[in-house]
Amino acid sequence: QVQLVESGGGLVQAGGSLRLSCAASGTIFSINVMGWYRQAPGKQRDLAATISSDGSTNYAESVKGRFTISRDNAKNTVYLQMNSLKPEDTAVYFCYATVKPRPGRAYGLYWGQGTQVTVSS
Repeated sequence: QVQLVESGGGLVQAGGSLRLSCAASGTIFSINVMGWYRQAPGKQRDLAATISSDGSTNYAESVKGRFTISRDNAKNTVYLQMNSLKPEDTAVYFCYATVKPRPGRAYGLYWGQGTQVTVSS
């Protein structure tokens, strides 16, 4: 059993910053990719940023230069530093991780419960 718990969402004015955290816990042997998706009201869930176990990153075009994803492998935690926030960044942010629970087992995909980010104009 693997759990992902997010924190750090909230209400911020346009131009402000927020930092999201997502900690994985439970039966974990290794974690490959971690990342963040976001879902605005009435829209599909879209990728925001990902980070692999080797530190390589990938960003949606809409957040490049403003968001930075990082991870602490010792803490099984992924972060999303969001700067220069815009009203269009308003969404529920979901973290995910691909986790191998035990040696010899396949990686599984796990999701957090989501955290609301609201950017006011």
